[in-house]
Amino acid sequence: MCAFIVKKEIHGKEYYYLNENKRVDGKVKTKTIAYLGKIKKDAEKKAKEILKTGKLEKEGKIPAKKVKIEQKKISIEELTNFCKEKGFVFRSSDIYRGFAGFWDFGPLGTELFNNIKKDWWSYFVQQKENMVGIDASIISHPRTWKASGHITGFKDVAVVCKKCKKSTKLELNEFGKIKCDCGGEFEKTGIFDMLFKTNVGALDKEEAYLRGETAQAMFMDFKLVQKTSRIHLPFGIAQIGRCFRNEISPRDFLFRSREFHIAEFEFFIHPEEKKCNLLTKKHLLLKLKLLDAETQKKAKKELKETTINKMLNEKKFDEWQAYWLAEQILWFYSLGLNEIKIREHMASERAFYSSATFDIDYDYSFGSEEVAGNANRGQYDLTQHIKESKEKIEIFDEKTGKKVIPKVIEPTFGMERIFLAILTKAYSQNQKNEVVLKLPSKLAPIKVAIFPIVKKPRFEKIAKEVFNELKKEWNVIYDKSGSIGRRYARNDEIGTPFCITIDKDSLKNKDVTVRWRDTTKQIRIKISELKNILKKLIEKEINFNEAGKKFS
Repeated sequence: MCAFIVKKEIHGKEYYYLNENKRVDGKVKTKTIAYLGKIKKDAEKKAKEILKTGKLEKEGKIPAKKVKIEQKKISIEELTNFCKEKGFVFRSSDIYRGFAGFWDFGPLGTELFNNIKKDWWSYFVQQKENMVGIDASIISHPRTWKASGHITGFKDVAVVCKKCKKSTKLELNEFGKIKCDCGGEFEKTGIFDMLFKTNVGALDKEEAYLRGETAQAMFMDFKLVQKTSRIHLPFGIAQIGRCFRNEISPRDFLFRSREFHIAEFEFFIHPEEKKCNLLTKKHLLLKLKLLDAETQKKAKKELKETTINKMLNEKKFDEWQAYWLAEQILWFYSLGLNEIKIREHMASERAFYSSATFDIDYDYSFGSEEVAGNANRGQYDLTQHIKESKEKIEIFDEKTGKKVIPKVIEPTFGMERIFLAILTKAYSQNQKNEVVLKLPSKLAPIKVAIFPIVKKPRFEKIAKEVFNELKKEWNVIYDKSGSIGRRYARNDEIGTPFCITIDKDSLKNKDVTVRWRDTTKQIRIKISELKNILKKLIEKEINFNEAGKKFS
């Protein structure tokens, strides 16, 4: 067995490969085991390194050099620039130097954001038997916001620390209850309405508001939804929608902006219901990191490892709230955001009608901040709308034979904040300092890239056939420009999980090479089985190494 360098000419260009001769059943067979580049001198150097550092295995392969791809900490400014350069997110009205607090999603950002929303909807609505969805208007009757308390209470307080002089803002109900990180007390410098005002009507103008949250429509439509959907307690109403808040100082890219999306649902339960029939062992034994109220009272931030079951035993919430907090955590884990932590609200910061409220926080480069929340709102919202509208929106409960006003558990999610967390977690680099965006396959903007190895009709014909078949299922791209290595790199930095190459063997064997972004490993898969196997890979139903024949 011996290894040697060979030169091949393709489209008038020279390429160098490392081949080996091996005797099999009395016959000498030649096999290509490595690509060495386009320059002879460099090829000779690379061949020596391969032969020096790796032993030829029995199968006649050179052991592949282990690829190292590591998560890289990135500042919010760097992430903002990356998103602009790659087409994820742009400043709104960029040609006019932007407009503070407003952002546009570019081609890749739109696909990623839609995939996040689609996954949320699938998990919390379509996969649940007791959940339905609505899509309410952005502007509702002005009395909506009087009933909810937003007109009088939805305000921000601009403050400055008396000790360190740091300026920030607090919610109206937080002022006087929260101190600065340095321990100093805040001094009020101004109060600002958070709701955006607008006028409805051309002649007889009526003052109205852009919604500051999506929740109120679900309370107002509660009885209509229950009647038309023929559902019974307990049940939930969900929606994902745009919201608007007139922030004093929008900052940290998408994290605090003036226009954003909230995904949330209101889950309605009989007011006397104590037991949750959906709570399983999986939920009870779920592990999480908790910053409890007792620790915060001592001005400390130590997290403790706990479980949903322990929190129930400590009477931090009831069973229904425990179930939905567990479901929220499980969804975040399914996105790869295992670093989330739960922060319990202290009694002093909870709304008066809430018996328990929790934040779900993620550790961004600018600090640990809220991406989602979970609150027990009791009967407050429905009662307020009954008082203001004078309408009876109680519903008949078949189990008890009585009309009731349900209590409500409200899980809520800041979708741009989740988008930001996913990008922060995914941003990685390989040993060449090239960006590799390790997005979950199910969320990736582009699922598959298809390459003909060279620009020749016989390769392009098969590549186009594969492309046309796969685009029926996913967002995929066809790329024949540049070297294979450059095409791999372009797709790594935008998060494409799988790259397919149609090469010489594809012509005779009717199969393709599939490369996985996260390890750069490659396998061979028959074209006839390609769509089915890719679907299983994207949904994590099979392991990549088991999906096809190992390729070297």
